[in-house]
Amino acid sequence: MAKKEEILKILSSELRKILESARLDFELLQELRLRMMEPFIIIYDGEEFFVSKAGTLEKNAEEGYEVTPGDIKETLEYISSFSLYAYEDEIRQGFITVQGGHRIGLAGKVVSEQGKIKCVKHISFINIRMSHEKKGCGKEILPYIYNGNQICHTLIISPPGCGKTTLLRDLVRLVSNGCKEHPGISVGVVDERSEIGACYRGVPQNDIGMRTDVLDCCPKAEGMLMMIRSMSPAIIAVDEIGKREDIESLAYVMNCGCQMLATVHGSSIEDIKNKPVLRKLVEEKLFKRFVVLSGERRPGEIENIFDERGSVLYDKYVG
Repeated sequence: MAKKEEILKILSSELRKILESARLDFELLQELRLRMMEPFIIIYDGEEFFVSKAGTLEKNAEEGYEVTPGDIKETLEYISSFSLYAYEDEIRQGFITVQGGHRIGLAGKVVSEQGKIKCVKHISFINIRMSHEKKGCGKEILPYIYNGNQICHTLIISPPGCGKTTLLRDLVRLVSNGCKEHPGISVGVVDERSEIGACYRGVPQNDIGMRTDVLDCCPKAEGMLMMIRSMSPAIIAVDEIGKREDIESLAYVMNCGCQMLATVHGSSIEDIKNKPVLRKLVEEKLFKRFVVLSGERRPGEIENIFDERGSVLYDKYVG
């Protein structure tokens, strides 16, 4: 199913009509923001626009179509196939993944019980994040992270929104499928936020390779240990490490002889060193490769690649 149809079918009839009138290139559509009684907002080709009732893209909020309670209710019905109850577990985590791998963030009144989230009700805010794959974007760094036919422990460092998940996903696909130079390797993906594989009813909607297994919506720390025990992967891939328990599980996985592909929020290796929980990753040389992304020109652009000693293996200004 085309991306346009995948999105239109989960929107209220009024919002569907508006987007159809807008005649957008859905490959450039990144986010749709629905906030009850507020203007309909989209992120399109890197820019924020208010969408008018006539489907025109405006910069003035007053021109934007005001999202109604009916739009929210109807959209939620389509997202959940008229059964929000069946998606309670996903809603507790704040999102639902729909066909095509698109991620629907939800917010409203949170009901807690004994310090844990029981449910989210009176949902009034919906964020639809389009799934985007950029196949081949990881090819450039493969020569730097292989040691023979084995992948080095690799950490991708990137500011938010600069393509780290997209790059990680493609690396998983590439090493899983293998190529003429390197045989395919079994990969275990612990997909806590359902953004790497973007599973829908247990099936990855993104291409993550033929030798890849996925633990979907599973906390990273527990998931890494589960993968080691159950699936015997040669590589484990996780997105956005940061908690102390993540680091402890990661170190355990490495000691078990499994290679790691991981991402973390940051702007540089020095930035990582300045975060107490993450400092160990650099000082104890747990990772053998550090890939630093830059958001200055385009998402996913590689700025530097370093080894564990801090030696520069690649610099975008040098080549």
